[in-house]
Amino acid sequence: MSRIAKQPVIINDGIEVNISGQSITVKGKLGTLTLNVHQSVNISQDDGEIKFAPLNELKTSEAMAGTMRSLVNNMVNGVANGYSKTLQLIGVGYRAQLQGKLLDLSLGFSHPVKYAIPDGISIETPSQTEIIVKGADKQAVGQVCAEIRAFRPPEPYKGKGVRYADEHVIRKQAKKK
Repeated sequence: MSRIAKQPVIINDGIEVNISGQSITVKGKLGTLTLNVHQSVNISQDDGEIKFAPLNELKTSEAMAGTMRSLVNNMVNGVANGYSKTLQLIGVGYRAQLQGKLLDLSLGFSHPVKYAIPDGISIETPSQTEIIVKGADKQAVGQVCAEIRAFRPPEPYKGKGVRYADEHVIRKQAKKK
């Protein structure tokens, strides 16, 4: 069996978990998240713990048990603490502004790029070249960051573009004569 699936998910105070069939709902101070658990995984709750077990001895069932455990653990941590990622805009004239539910990006194009912020995600711009994406759903936070980064990914010669705060861009040497 998966080593990750053997560890139970511990439910902290202030978090409410409802299991109905193969659906699990986690409610906390930062919101409510729902997940449909794979049919080859058995899920049970007792004494503030959620336990996962594969229904049969197939390798895929054991792998799915570990995957479902990780997803539920991310949900529990998300509604309790939340997730955040930081993006940096590097380049002359690159800037970001928040306008209600729109993120207005100037990325060197002939037009401004407008990004509609999805529900459950909050974006802050502490400076013109920094974007902080926050939310309870880890996957949604990562997806929003990937979509913003895709407008202008960092290029290898000057390093200009949108990058994660902890990302290291490998630079190439310019062509020599």
